[in-house]
Amino acid sequence: MPQIQVLNPEVLGTPLGQYSHMTRVKAAEFLFIAGQVGLKPGADKAPADFEAQCAQAFANIGAALASQGADFSNIVEFTTYLVHSQDIAKFMAYRGREFPKLFKGGTYPPNTLLVIDRLVREEFLIEVSAVAAL
Repeated sequence: MPQIQVLNPEVLGTPLGQYSHMTRVKAAEFLFIAGQVGLKPGADKAPADFEAQCAQAFANIGAALASQGADFSNIVEFTTYLVHSQDIAKFMAYRGREFPKLFKGGTYPPNTLLVIDRLVREEFLIEVSAVAAL
């Protein structure tokens, strides 16, 4: 019988809708992190800059992981949503620069990259969800 715990750590702020930031499942134990956007907890508006939103989305994932005693080495999958195909190169450059810092050893988890019409709020340019094994 799995044990399921829905979590909304204070470090992520209040969810923007009818969802939780994470669900912790104990079977072999996985952590499912809802899509994180480029919005700082407690902020009203995201920066207009893609790079800043990208960095904040991954900072939010890092905070979610840390709230459960995990880090980026626990990530087993990402799903990334971009609003503009023109941002793919910027996203790849960000990953090329930042992922070696986040993932020691050069092994990176799978990532599904989707370009979609829009996210929950017009200002958001990127959203990243993650699954971590604990």
